Amino acid sequence: QVQVVESGGGLVQAGGSLRLSCAASGRIFSINAMGWYRQAGGKQRELVAEITSDASTNYTDSVKARFTISRDNTKNTVYLQMDSLKPEDTAVYYCNAKGIYGINSYGRKGNFDAWGQGTQVTVSS
Repeated sequence: QVQVVESGGGLVQAGGSLRLSCAASGRIFSINAMGWYRQAGGKQRELVAEITSDASTNYTDSVKARFTISRDNTKNTVYLQMDSLKPEDTAVYYCNAKGIYGINSYGRKGNFDAWGQGTQVTVSS
């Protein structure tokens, strides 16, 4: 199957910046989309940003002017550049990857929808 690992979280003051990284690995044939979601304490997980195979992007309104999602297709990696961070951005950030993987060495393929373990982002006021 496919594994997804996030990194880059940490503690920053309001107005600061962080860059999150997410790498997908495994028997990947193609990645159709990768995205970042976040979940604050007591709240539901929400989409932050996503990028598709044709490089289309989508952001939730609260981060649209401050966050930038990008990708490096050669490394199956997606990044989230977070600028002008606010305390309300504090959450666990999860990476998601969707695509097609190789089920076996003979070429059978299937769809995957993989999640990382999450990385904590804390923004102090």
